[in-house]
Amino acid sequence: MNKNAVALTLLRVVLGLTFLFHGWQKMQMGLDNVGGYFVSLGLPSWLAYVVGNLELFGGLLLIVGMLTRYISLAFVVVMIGAVFSAKFGNGFLGAEGKPGFEIDVVLMTIGAFFAITGSTGYSVDAVFKRQSQAVDGHKA
Repeated sequence: MNKNAVALTLLRVVLGLTFLFHGWQKMQMGLDNVGGYFVSLGLPSWLAYVVGNLELFGGLLLIVGMLTRYISLAFVVVMIGAVFSAKFGNGFLGAEGKPGFEIDVVLMTIGAFFAITGSTGYSVDAVFKRQSQAVDGHKA
C-alpha cells in the first residue's frame, strides 16, 4: 500500500465531504433563501444556485476523484469569493462573533493543490489516466 496515495486520497475525500455538506446545507436552507443572503452581500441571487450545486455535486465528484482539477479550481474561485464578499472584513480569525476566513484559506489551499496536481492517489481520474497511458503505449 502506497502511504502517499492513501494520504492524498484521504485529503481529497475530506475536501469533497466538506463541500458536499456545505452544498447539502444550502439545499436544506433553500437556494432562494441562500440567494437572498447573496443579494445582501451585493452578489446576484442566481449565484446561490451555481454555488450550491457546485458544492453538492462537485463534492461528490471529488470524493470519487473525478474531474478533480476542474472541480478543485472551481472551489478555489468559490473560496476567494467567500473571503472577499463575506469574511474579509472580519479578519483572519474573525471578530465580534463573526467568522474569519482562516478555514476558507485552508480549503482554498487544498483546492489549489489538487487543481495543480490533479487527483493523485486512488481515484477515477487515476484509473482513466492509467488506461489512457496504456492505450498510448506509455508505461502504466
